[in-house]
Amino acid sequence: MSIMFQPVYIGPMGLKNRFVHSATHEVMATDDGKVTDALTNRYKNLAKGEVGLIIPGHMYVHPLGQATYGQTSIYTDKMIPGLKRLAAVVHENGGKICFQLSHGGRQTPKAQIGAKPWAPSSQGRDPVSLNKARQMTEAMIEEVIEAFAAAAARAAEAGADAVQVHAAHGYLVNEFLSPFFNKRKDRWGGSDENRFRFAAEIIRRIKSRLPDTMPVLVKMNTNDYTPAKGIEPKLAALYAKWLTQIGVDAIEVSCGTYYTFYGLRGDIPVAEMAAGLPAWMRPVAKVKLRFQKKDNTFVPAYNLAAAKRIKPEMGDIPLILVGGMRKLAEMADVIERGHADLISMSRPFIREPFLVKRFREKKTAEAACISCNKCFAAMFNDMPIKCYVDGLPGFK
Repeated sequence: MSIMFQPVYIGPMGLKNRFVHSATHEVMATDDGKVTDALTNRYKNLAKGEVGLIIPGHMYVHPLGQATYGQTSIYTDKMIPGLKRLAAVVHENGGKICFQLSHGGRQTPKAQIGAKPWAPSSQGRDPVSLNKARQMTEAMIEEVIEAFAAAAARAAEAGADAVQVHAAHGYLVNEFLSPFFNKRKDRWGGSDENRFRFAAEIIRRIKSRLPDTMPVLVKMNTNDYTPAKGIEPKLAALYAKWLTQIGVDAIEVSCGTYYTFYGLRGDIPVAEMAAGLPAWMRPVAKVKLRFQKKDNTFVPAYNLAAAKRIKPEMGDIPLILVGGMRKLAEMADVIERGHADLISMSRPFIREPFLVKRFREKKTAEAACISCNKCFAAMFNDMPIKCYVDGLPGFK
């Protein structure tokens, strides 16, 4: 049997196979962030489909960190009953669940939170919302660090098996880590060590609130793909080394921010993506998206080269590889060569929640996902996540 079906450990947490559902925003929570039946049904099917570790979509830890409509909240104890139902349905169907903790940072739309979004620095405007961020004070930084720790404690109370800090995709933790976003000259910026401090303090605070049996994971960028230099593989490898030293149990490597579609290879559904923006922004957005489209061709395992550079800095902790993984044989080869320890997928599981089971039963050797990215366009239009390969309602 394929190495992909061999058990593996993340810290003290045992998994039945090496497949991970990478956090995917569902647009399925209530307006105030509560878990819904649609959300629990999605993860019930993934657990039935034999995914070893399920990481639901990012959960916002602070009221000013809600990045998108329909996002699940974990910033208040009122959310715990719904989160308990979510964890329970995964456990009842044989899976393990890890809650991803997130703050939208400067990518949080002002219209969503009714205030200026918070960020390490105030320069520039978000390329999607065009909002200008407010530079965080020491008090704000402490407030958010504590919000992450309190959210982790709620995850434990709700029955999650692990937590993952979202430090990728241009959200707040990524912003502090990135020299592109972080222009501070105080102890939170100005050097690699100082830019790392925010993530490190979050992780230390989280670990102080969790039992030793509960692993802490991090999802981080290998490449920011920003207009000027941000995180690149060399810096990502350094951060991975430091994360290992402060006791992180696994690192999932990803890429990309709102500045480019390059972190999500494949087609770019231009009209559908532009429709998610205000009418006055659509003409310019269509031009930019068409320009990006020609260079956004899908390639398999597009984060693998960076993973090869990062993995040697991680000691014995597992590396989880996401991005362009479609064929079972290719996944197994990556694991066997020691470039990663687990394989994470997002879009394939949107189309095929039972994909892992079908792999095991030898009913398929490759995911059916064609990377049309219409599921991403749907999310951008506040539509619930599912496979829209045949088109989004209302679009031709």
